[in-house]
Amino acid sequence: MKKYLIYSILFLSVTTFAQTQTATPTFKKRVLESTEVDFLASYYVQDGSRSAVSGGIGSEKLTDIASNITIAMPLNDDDVLTVDVGISAYSSASSSNINPFNSSGASGGNGDDDDDDDYRNGYANTGVSPQPYGSPWQASSGASRSDQLVSVMANYSHSSDSRNFIWNADVSFSNEYDYTSVGFGGGVAALFNEKNTEISVKANAYLDQWRPIYPTELHEYSKYGTNLLSQGYFNGVTVYNENGVAATENYLPSNFKDLALTNRNSYSASFGFSQIVTKRLQLSLFFDVLHQQGLLSTPYHRVYFADKSNFYIGQSQFISSYENNANTGVFKLADDIERLPNNRFKLPVGARLNYYINEYFILRTYYRYYSDDWNIHAHTASIELPIKLSDRFTVFPTFRYYTQTESKFYAPYEKHLSSEQFYTSDPDLATFDTKQIGFGINYTDIFATSKIWQFGLKNIDFRFHQYDRSDRLKASIATIAFKFIMQ
Repeated sequence: MKKYLIYSILFLSVTTFAQTQTATPTFKKRVLESTEVDFLASYYVQDGSRSAVSGGIGSEKLTDIASNITIAMPLNDDDVLTVDVGISAYSSASSSNINPFNSSGASGGNGDDDDDDDYRNGYANTGVSPQPYGSPWQASSGASRSDQLVSVMANYSHSSDSRNFIWNADVSFSNEYDYTSVGFGGGVAALFNEKNTEISVKANAYLDQWRPIYPTELHEYSKYGTNLLSQGYFNGVTVYNENGVAATENYLPSNFKDLALTNRNSYSASFGFSQIVTKRLQLSLFFDVLHQQGLLSTPYHRVYFADKSNFYIGQSQFISSYENNANTGVFKLADDIERLPNNRFKLPVGARLNYYINEYFILRTYYRYYSDDWNIHAHTASIELPIKLSDRFTVFPTFRYYTQTESKFYAPYEKHLSSEQFYTSDPDLATFDTKQIGFGINYTDIFATSKIWQFGLKNIDFRFHQYDRSDRLKASIATIAFKFIMQ
């Protein structure tokens, strides 16, 4: 294909240029003088009302605590090995509603909390059948309410004697409850024009695997078919129609079928150009090509069809207020999970422009245009103004604006038709815009006079950002990072 020919020409051009850099300097400075260690911690919180797990409505409350440690080690004058290890733990009202029903439901399954026996025994002599209930506006107590992500990445880089050519290679691994990712890649960078110009090329591949978890009602349908209301989790449970009357007809999500494909592969190629235009002005351009194939939908995102009857489990008095947070006791049974194509091409292109105003102010700007073959088009623009207060302290206010059009496969809650081939009610694929306001404080001690064991503290960086999305999703994130150097 044409794009692979272009990649090859660019790669060969950079390689050929590097081979012409034969002059060896009389003195060669080490790429990295000593081992550096970075600690990063972050706290993220969000809230919204358009949960994809509940078909486009419901609580999106989520908290995430993450930490990373990155160690960069000089192996010799030219080579550096960098290892990054991260872990994040989250709790989510949205994902907890993969199984939205209280743990005293009829019979458990799907990996959820299950104390049915105690519940049934408690009602054994009362003649009352256990009735599960839930709400898209409240978190359930199921196992999916929280998870942990663990990731490991290693990068090896080599610089030529002239320092005008650099190549690197990396491998990565991450794992969470239902998803595993393995990645590898590499890149080259060439500097010329007295290091005022840089061209870079990078490629990566990620080979991922889903372990699909379905919404509880669809999981039971997969096991029992038309008998799902008389066996398993929903045995003996009353199902209501939209009028709050016990349904005489059976709930039958006939569109649902088990996923045949569970892998997801992602491939990317990135091209960069950076130029020091004047003593004050630096310009960078980038262009990426990304291709994904495999299972690109999320197995536990519900979809509700406008042309299908509605069925509920729980406390029928809440059906009339189902679409707002006054509903605390009933959940609507899904018609299907989201279905998306098995291929996606993404094409982002952008630029950075940094301008040195004076010794106290630097202006940093960024713009990116994005498009893909799912009909999403997006613009991102940001500005940052670092203000140097002293030799050690810098503050930097930031502002970022993002806007996108919706995917051709998106429709809001209960707007899709069952005759469609692809459908999703994930708000991340809808039309929206986001404003992000933030600030940061940076402390730098180039001499690293503060020490912990053999490491001197070189840098502390704190940042806080507030996101406001036009669909009323709000989020905040605070991060703090420490950089140490071995002495």
